[in-house]
Amino acid sequence: MKSSKPALYTSLSPALLHLYDVSSSIVVIIDVLRATSTIATVLFNGAKHIIPVDSVAECIRIGKQIEGITAGERDGQIAPGLVYGNSPFEYPKEFITGKTLVLTTTNGTKLLHMALERGAKGIITGSFPNISAVCDYLVAKNMPVILGCAAWKDRVNIEDTLFAGAVINRLKDHFDINCDSSKLAETLYNDAAPDLYEFMEQKYASHFQRLSNYGLQNDIRYCLTPDSANVLCVYEGGKLIKG
Repeated sequence: MKSSKPALYTSLSPALLHLYDVSSSIVVIIDVLRATSTIATVLFNGAKHIIPVDSVAECIRIGKQIEGITAGERDGQIAPGLVYGNSPFEYPKEFITGKTLVLTTTNGTKLLHMALERGAKGIITGSFPNISAVCDYLVAKNMPVILGCAAWKDRVNIEDTLFAGAVINRLKDHFDINCDSSKLAETLYNDAAPDLYEFMEQKYASHFQRLSNYGLQNDIRYCLTPDSANVLCVYEGGKLIKG
């Protein structure tokens, strides 16, 4: 018998996105360390909106045009030519309120543009800091969902898979989940749930190590903390706005 519930799938890498029916789905862009965690923080702290772009040159061009804050990273560090990076701690309320951020990142903004090109019905961004807002929205919309992990240069990563698993853990009664990558993600999350930071450290997660080498342990802890910036981040008309 056909399920009356909408389907939920997990794409563990941007390289796998073409295997899913993006055009009938809400796509959740997941880039836990750190793009989507920073996006939630920036909007939670009162930014007007965020313009996500997929190149540094485009970031600089638009930033000049609109007198926005240009920000982004490549390989975990501030991208050459940009003033600000991809740390949530760079965007406190007193700095970001009422401003526009133009953002480019190694993985997250690239995946967002891929989903856009494939005609996604809707796009939101998801991270542990805004997990409750994400889950509430997906239940309310009652539409097919693709949890899109930004991964690391197309290679599957632990932290984005953990977030997908955390969402599935909360939403599995509301969706039809006939998807092995979703089952894998939830299994991994159940193992990690008692202490996500410790799990990432013990498993020598590659991006955990990369950011730790830059002394960014506080960023990692923040990005793994549920509901520290619990706001819905929706992509509309070329911008990420507070939903």
